[in-house]
Amino acid sequence: MYRTELDEDKGMLFIFDTVGIYPFWMKNTLIPLDIVRLNETYEVVYIQHDTTPCEADPCASYNPVAPSKYVLELNGGVTEKI
Repeated sequence: MYRTELDEDKGMLFIFDTVGIYPFWMKNTLIPLDIVRLNETYEVVYIQHDTTPCEADPCASYNPVAPSKYVLELNGGVTEKI
């Protein structure tokens, strides 16, 4: 939150206790992010490309189409380069 930039080789990893559907929002996020969702065996199950910063109140939630245990946030557009 509140970051104005993120190094291309950096990210934020969220680890949940159990596999589930975890909506994310972009409140107080100032840069676009790719949100990568992984299952318990580290397989990518869904990628939300270039989620945009929240500009309304309340902020929209980004809901996955598959359950995940891990969520990795990266700079917007990074997953298109891989």
